[in-house]
Amino acid sequence: MVQSRTHTCGQLRIGNVGETVTLTGWYDNMRKVSKNLGFLILRDFYGVTQVVVETEEMMASLSGINNESTLSVTGVVRERSSKNAQLPTGEVEVVPEKIAVLGKCIYNELPFEVNRSREADEAVRLKYRYLDLRNPAVKDKIVLRSKIVSEIRKSMTEHDFLEITTPILTCSSPEGARDYLVPSRNHPGKFYALPQAPQQFKQLLMTSGFDRYFQIAPCFRDEDARADRSPGEFYQLDMEMAFATQEDVFGVIEDVLPPIFAQYGKYRTASKAPFARISYNDAMEKYGTDKPDLRIDLLVSDATECMADCGFGPFEGQTVKAVVADNFTATRKVIDKLCADVEVQSGRKAYWFRVDENGDFVGGVSKFLQERKEQVTKALQLKKGDFVGLTAGKRLDALKTAGVLRKFLGGICPAHMRQECYEFCWIVDFPMYEIGEESGELEFCHNPFSMPQGGMEALETKDPLSIYAYQYDLVCNGVELSSGAVRNHDPEIMVKAFQIVGLKEEDVKAKFPAMYNAFCYGAPPHAGIAPGVDRMVMLIAGEESIREIIPFPMNKTAQDVMMGAPSEVDERQLRDVHIKIAMPETDGKEQE
Repeated sequence: MVQSRTHTCGQLRIGNVGETVTLTGWYDNMRKVSKNLGFLILRDFYGVTQVVVETEEMMASLSGINNESTLSVTGVVRERSSKNAQLPTGEVEVVPEKIAVLGKCIYNELPFEVNRSREADEAVRLKYRYLDLRNPAVKDKIVLRSKIVSEIRKSMTEHDFLEITTPILTCSSPEGARDYLVPSRNHPGKFYALPQAPQQFKQLLMTSGFDRYFQIAPCFRDEDARADRSPGEFYQLDMEMAFATQEDVFGVIEDVLPPIFAQYGKYRTASKAPFARISYNDAMEKYGTDKPDLRIDLLVSDATECMADCGFGPFEGQTVKAVVADNFTATRKVIDKLCADVEVQSGRKAYWFRVDENGDFVGGVSKFLQERKEQVTKALQLKKGDFVGLTAGKRLDALKTAGVLRKFLGGICPAHMRQECYEFCWIVDFPMYEIGEESGELEFCHNPFSMPQGGMEALETKDPLSIYAYQYDLVCNGVELSSGAVRNHDPEIMVKAFQIVGLKEEDVKAKFPAMYNAFCYGAPPHAGIAPGVDRMVMLIAGEESIREIIPFPMNKTAQDVMMGAPSEVDERQLRDVHIKIAMPETDGKEQE
């Protein structure tokens, strides 16, 4: 039986001098001075402690032990002659009387040095994630995540929300992404789906008489990865409120989130209530995006009229947008990189010119604007020293490219960006419907269960593309944290809303039987939202990649390279769930 530790490796202080202690942890490294003197660093979850080996016999017993083996060290605490002020335990060291190996690392070489694992290739880090997590810098992000989730739960409970878990195995539902399907053994030919979100269940809880619900909900979507989106699975702070309006939801979120961001965040300042409210149309026109970073004070201006017929081909017959930055003194090399970065992210080119100290237009596309300098100066309110970035294309393309240009300009213009804060805003008044980019047909713009502004009257009398919904997005520092809505709780309005996109009443009843039927028994008005936990922790931790704050993330192609998932299964398992595999042949034909 191994004696348990008396202290952790981050616990000993000067007051422990003279005590006999037992520490356990990982063999971090050993600095060998001679055959009878060495300094061993023992590391556990809580910190590190220096162990001073002072006998030839003890040094010999450690010679065959590899780094990352787990050890038990029993010895006496003494004051260090050479103190390390950078360590909490830096005033003391342990002189061992006994060292025992608890778990041997059999490899002489590790895939990477644990304390420098973040410098390793990501694929290697994910394959050996259990080693990567031993790095205190990596581990601390997971500890931070735990603290944030705990604080969220505490705050939601204090706001009278009840934590309720909803099913994982459910039915397939059109939520906007691909489902993960689970075949049923007992019901041949039928499938469960993992929930893309607990959307219907939380609305059903409201119709069941629960007033305030929340959970840290696992969600599953078969979609591609991005820096701010993990493929496969993610977690969200899912919440719903009965007899609630949009402002009720805003009030809760504005009360819950800022203190958590301010307490645990890389930046210690967060927006106070009320957050800025920006309509979707205004966000696109002013910022070129529906998730603006309000730390950047640059705005998008329309330059279509003043640039028309200037002779520059890419502007002809197109919408032209401008972003003006004053006192921008970057070199041509920096400007070229700026334009290249915009093109990489947006897929469209950016253009530019400057206003020099004499008020003349120079550089970039300036030669096409000389004859209309006064008109352009007045339209864009230019002054000496201004840098003008330009985008062109169809209206929405020009706006989106300008939004990317604005973001990159803010990143290289310290005078135009307040870096050290969390700036929240609400994007409101989303269109209820849109023309789908792929289908070319009328589709729901966001959540199909949202209440249209104007209710039934709007659906019956207005052009669908002019109808707005009680939908809203929560944005922080240019990252969309969540979408939410006031729900359509009236079955007649629901049927009409779906009829506009081509679904009949029987289709609605067939696709959403539980929710439709429940609403027919007297549903309360209700509203909710679901901020992404992973994205919140990423922002709070100041990380660029969401994989840094997930304990065991998948890679960019939704593979778990550590566990080998997804994996093949044997024929018996397939027979149990009535599945046959049809693999594509090289010529595109399928075979069993």
